[in-house]
Parts: sequence; C-alpha cells; structure tokens
Amino acid sequence: MPEERILFESHSHTPLCKHAEGQPTEYAAVAEARGLRGLHVTCHNPMPNGFSSGVRMAESEFDQYVDLVAQTTADWRGRVDVRLGLEADYFEGLESYVEKQLASAEFHFVLGSVHPQIGEFRDRYWSQDLREVQATYFRLLAQSAETGLFDSLAHPDLIKNVTREAWDELEVMDLVRPALDRIAKTGVAMELNTSGVNKLIRQMNPFPAMLVEMQQRNIPVTLGADAHVPERVADGYETALRLLRDCGYRNVSFFTDRKRHEVEIDRTLGSLVLPDPAESR
Repeated sequence: MPEERILFESHSHTPLCKHAEGQPTEYAAVAEARGLRGLHVTCHNPMPNGFSSGVRMAESEFDQYVDLVAQTTADWRGRVDVRLGLEADYFEGLESYVEKQLASAEFHFVLGSVHPQIGEFRDRYWSQDLREVQATYFRLLAQSAETGLFDSLAHPDLIKNVTREAWDELEVMDLVRPALDRIAKTGVAMELNTSGVNKLIRQMNPFPAMLVEMQQRNIPVTLGADAHVPERVADGYETALRLLRDCGYRNVSFFTDRKRHEVEIDRTLGSLVLPDPAESR
C-alpha cells in the first residue's frame, strides 16, 4: 500500500440517479484499495418539474442523499475521506434553482455539467446543423463557468458523442478556443473524465488537443472516473495523469470545502495502487 495517499476520486454516483449501481461504501472500499485519499460522491442533482427525471435523484430524495453520504463519511473516517459533492446541470433559466440547492447543504465539490443527450437540451437547442449544436454546447459550457456556481466542469467535450458524424477536432477548435478564453477568466477548473474511453468516440473527455489549449490558459484540471459502478473508481487514472503530463500539465487538482488544492502529477502517480486484474470485469 502507498505510504502517502494523495488524490480523490472526484466523480462518482449512487443508485439514486437511476443508472448507477452500488452504495457509496462500496465505492469507498475501491478508493482505499487504489491508494486514494478520498472519494467525492457527486450524484446527479434534482431538477424541477420532472427535468430529465429518469437520470437523476428526485427532489424528495435529496435529504436521503445527503444522509447517505454523511453515514458513509462516518463509516470510513480515518481510512477514506468521503465528501459530499454534486454533479449539477447547467441549463439556461434554472440558475437560481441550482444556486439555492447548492446553498442547502455543505458540499465539498460541485461539478457543473451540460448534458446534450437529454431531452430538454434537444427540445431547446437541437438543429439539423450539428456545427451549430456544437457551438451552442461550448457557449453553454462557458456560461456555466461564468455563473460561479461550479468548481469544475464535467466531461467538457461531451457533445462529440452526440454529434459524432459532424465531429472534426481541427474545425471544432474554432469553437473551443473562445469558450476556453472565457472559462480561463473565471478560475473554474475543468475535468479530465476517464469514462470517455467507453463512449462512442473512445477518448477521455476532453480530447488531447483541447487539454493542450486548457494548459496554455492555465485552466486547472480535476480528475474523475465518472464511476457508476464501484469497480470504476480511479479507472484509468494512471493513463490520464500521463496524458495530462504529455499535454504540458505538471499538477492536478482536487477540492475540499470547495477550495482547490494542487498536487504534482509525478508524486500522485507514485501514490496509486494498480488495480488487481483478477478483480476486473
């Protein structure tokens, strides 16, 4: 086991979101086995009036969620630092709802997400011109940072998987760069999400050229596996940290008490425990 535990799993879910399996205590056990210091539980936030209700906890389940994480925090104290987090959707017109929600509990880390695959996004923003849809996505991503509601922006090129037939990395940089300019001014971090390798375009989110542009603007990066099953906690972290290093980063970030901390990538790599192949599925 590592002499020093450094990093958090900064993106994990619970069955309350209706598309994840396993209780937070199971995720914490994997975090311990992988040599992590802590675990942020960041389930999908409730939204009003049935907003994409099939993929998030209900408003009536919010207190249950807070209590579930609090119990896990107590159970793992001294072994894994389990913290209450949230993955909160950014959707124009619902900013005040999310702001009030985030003030209602003591969150340690809040991911902001633009989810172009949900019906509400498609109803409001979809077009036959997929280039225009991509432009809208990156505009909304920048707006989400400018609200000041979020600590880091989750899977920040997710649009590529729902506009795959129109996805061109060279062309899309004309949309990415202005969005990153705006995000850089806010100080908000952005996530390197390792689950992208399991999606239609098999890359971590965001793609390497976007990471390079982020680094050139000094945008901090948090690391998350977007774990919907316990076995995916810290999945791909070693590869992701080396990718960050290749893109010019020397540090990776995590949050506690909604305050950002930086740690050296090389030091963090040395602290991780490789997963047991016999336990992989």
